[in-house]
Formats: sequence, structure tokens, C-alpha cells
Amino acid sequence: MGKSIIPNALTSSNLLFGVCSILSTMNGDLFMGSIFILIALCADGMDGRAARFFGVSSEMGKEMDSLCDLVSFGVAPGILAYKLCLDAFGYLGWIVAIIFALCGMWRLARFNVNVGIVHGYFMGLAIPAGGCFVATSTLLMNAIGFDPHTLGYAYPIIMTIVAFLMVSHVHYPDFKGKGEKIYMVSKVLAAVIFIAILYVGSSAIHFAVLFGIFATYALFGIINSIIASVSGND
Repeated sequence: MGKSIIPNALTSSNLLFGVCSILSTMNGDLFMGSIFILIALCADGMDGRAARFFGVSSEMGKEMDSLCDLVSFGVAPGILAYKLCLDAFGYLGWIVAIIFALCGMWRLARFNVNVGIVHGYFMGLAIPAGGCFVATSTLLMNAIGFDPHTLGYAYPIIMTIVAFLMVSHVHYPDFKGKGEKIYMVSKVLAAVIFIAILYVGSSAIHFAVLFGIFATYALFGIINSIIASVSGND
């Protein structure tokens, strides 16, 4: 019982920071709304490692983790995107924010069901990556003074694409050295995209790096899957 306190505390802190993100966003502080999502990511990354380290991994812990992830990386980013830009689109903005959360829920449920079946890659964009894409893009746009409203309908379209990537069958490598093949062309294109993001966001390079990581990863899965399909190795 004692050994499970630390992993459970980390899992709970994931939810805590997710709720802090929602409250910050609702109070108009989009910066902290984004930062809390990134802090939740750190907590999410440590709870599983802590559970394995102490030898207390359990089905209950996995369920807790999924419920917390839905709040921190599904609901919180949807509300953040709504307050940032989607509110300008009326009920369309509502729909896009809701779709993002629903796709996150579906992604988590599918992952839990397929955890013993899918190996060597992630089926669809992981919900933490999707949520952090929203958080880091918000941080970068605010830091460089870019008004997302100038994107017009491109912003809700991008949000919808990211949402559907989570429930797609696009293969995302887990980078553990086995399973999904990573093509050199994919690596080169990913590097080009990453460098381009750093160039555009050079005035806020720390946020550009963060956004570059999640944006490049989201695009990398698409590129690598297309190349695999063309090569006949899908």
C-alpha cells in the first residue's frame, strides 16, 4: 500500500494540473492554461515509471491514468483552443472543441483495449501529444504576437485534423528501436519541418522548440505512414 502512494500521487497531480489549466483558461490566463498542460505531461510521464520502479503497477492505476489524461490532454486543450480562437466561430467553435475531447476519449479507450495487441508503434496520435500540440502552439503564438484569428477557418480545421489524428490508424513510432520502421525520407522531412518552425518562431525560440517537437511528431506519423504505404510495407 505504501509503495503505491508516490505513483498514485503523480497520477492525481496529472488531474490536478489539468483542472488548474481549465481554471486558468477560464480566468483568461492562457499562458498558465498552457503551462499547466505541459506540467501535467511531466506528471503523466513519471507515474508509470514510478509504478514500475516500485513494482506496484495495477489495472486501477491504468484506469486512473486514462481518466486523468482525458481531462488534462482532451478537455483542457479543447477549452484552451476555444478561449484562444474557436469562440470567434460560434457553435462551430463549440463543435470543434467538443470533437477534440471526444476523440481524446476514444483514443484512450482504444489504447486500453489494444494494449496487448498493438506493439512497436502507437495507433493514432497519443492524446498527450495532441493536447501539448494545442498548448505549445498557444504559447508560441502568444510569445511572437501572432493573432490566430488571422488564420480564419484554418485554425478550427487544424484542430479537427489533430483530433482525428488521435483516432486515426496512422502509425506513430514509439522510438524504442523495434516495431514500426522509420524511413530516412521521413527523418529528413521532419528535420526540415522542425527547422522551419524554429526559424518562424526564432524570437521565442524556447516555445518554438516545444511546439516544433509536437508539431513535427504529429506530421512525422503521417509522412512515415504514407511512405510505408507507397513502399508496400504498410
